[in-house]
Amino acid sequence: MAHFGSKGWLVQQLKDMGIRRHPIGQKKVEAYKASVLYGLYQKYAAKRVDPQEKNA
Repeated sequence: MAHFGSKGWLVQQLKDMGIRRHPIGQKKVEAYKASVLYGLYQKYAAKRVDPQEKNA
């Protein structure tokens, strides 16, 4: 289990969303710095809709 906000946590979250490679560079997400991964996380996590918010 990775610490919240660490590079390992970001990699885990991106993989859980189905993002295993960078959309532009096509390298595995593990190869990128945490700052790049955080940008990807912000971009794609914002698109996810929380099911509880949808029902409210």
